[in-house]
Amino acid sequence: MMLEPVRSPAAFLNLMLGPRPEATFLRDYASWWETEGRPISDAVDRAGTPWLRMFDEFGNRIDEMLYPPDYRRMLEHGYRAGAVWQAFEERSMLPAYELGYITAFHDPGLYCPYTVSLSTAAVLEKYGDSTLRERFLPLLLRQDDAVWQGATWMTEIGGGSDLGAAVATIAKPAGDRWRLTGDKYFASNVGAELAVVAARPEGAPSGVRGLALFLLPRRREDGSLNYFIRRLKDKIGTRSVPTGEVELRDSEGFLLGKAEWGIYLILEALNISRVANAIAGAALVQRALCDALRYAENRRAFGKPVVEHPLLRRQFERCWTDLQAAFALAWESVERLNEVWRETPPYSERYHLFRLMAHLAKYWTAELAVQTARWAMEVHGGIGTLAEQRVERWLREAMILLIWEGTSHRQILDGIEVMERKAAHRLLFDRLSPLTEPKERKAMLARVEALLARPQAEREALAEELFCDLAMFTAKALSRKHSNQTPDSR
Repeated sequence: MMLEPVRSPAAFLNLMLGPRPEATFLRDYASWWETEGRPISDAVDRAGTPWLRMFDEFGNRIDEMLYPPDYRRMLEHGYRAGAVWQAFEERSMLPAYELGYITAFHDPGLYCPYTVSLSTAAVLEKYGDSTLRERFLPLLLRQDDAVWQGATWMTEIGGGSDLGAAVATIAKPAGDRWRLTGDKYFASNVGAELAVVAARPEGAPSGVRGLALFLLPRRREDGSLNYFIRRLKDKIGTRSVPTGEVELRDSEGFLLGKAEWGIYLILEALNISRVANAIAGAALVQRALCDALRYAENRRAFGKPVVEHPLLRRQFERCWTDLQAAFALAWESVERLNEVWRETPPYSERYHLFRLMAHLAKYWTAELAVQTARWAMEVHGGIGTLAEQRVERWLREAMILLIWEGTSHRQILDGIEVMERKAAHRLLFDRLSPLTEPKERKAMLARVEALLARPQAEREALAEELFCDLAMFTAKALSRKHSNQTPDSR
């Protein structure tokens, strides 16, 4: 059982991805977390929901987020290190997601601001006109503490899965901009200087086809607030990102891309975050396994360290194998995103393969993160339930990962849809061909085709088992690529 790399996220990345030019930068970033970032993150989590200072002493609305003093230092360290700017300077998403892995190992919630800022910058660069890009993009790509943050606000009180029915925010044209009025119910990274917001242009048709995406600054050109924060959410986890309810009242917004492309732009931003969610899920699995291993090596029971007891040792071996598979699946979604993130509609076949991979990765890593975090608490026994020992935090964080960017149900249904409409599963099996046995691959393909041939209601009702098995099949195959195995060398 080779568990030494489980103790360090940077070492694990080196094991799975091999030598890379940015490895030194990642080691430095990981070292900062060990010496400075971790105690700040722990303090923020213990402090709970941040405060919202709505008014200054003169009664003016300011809607300022108040955090422990070191929070901003922790947040800005990641932006300076390249959480957003590296993707544009390197023309590659890979370094940003490697940095995100190390961030999420220590603080999954903090990875959210980096992710939604990256999503905001990516959509703005592709779909903003030259005036918008010149005005706002450099602020999101700054490499100092004056960097602006982004946010992606789609969800309203009616829910986030059925955007076509739930989005009631209306956008009215006003010269070179639009006026948005509505309420966003789960607004992560509230307080950001820029947000991309789903709204329905006045007179647009109902359903998702009538939605458009708008860029919304925190302040109007005259310096006044452009959106208001009604309240902050008291969440079970991810306390290092403020989530609130946002009120838009004739707020100034700028249309991104073509209005009729709105749902595609919304999903592009969402899929960048889904991939990040998968990376965070894998990182949380490693963190829970790391903490459990450290405890099991030092806790003695029945005359020896508990890690030496055969049953628990076997569980550690299984978790290590699951971690490698989860990371392989998550990283495949990163690599497929890296191929297509600059595409615009109409999309290529490889974009549809990316979509399926993102759904599989987000679904399986989130489910595994919850299972592993619960198991890590069990390894610690009663100690694992105490907030002062940090172990219970990983379960709280994992429960958020299940829901962020679409629940497991949403991933299953959207994954089935892209297989049905775009035959993305055939592209997937072609991709996995060198890593799987023909008989095994043929059997899984037959199961997928049989499900897709069923009536819609049956297909949806029976989709979960097949989707779970497909995710595990894909993860297992991809883990061979990272361990340089062939199907015959299992």
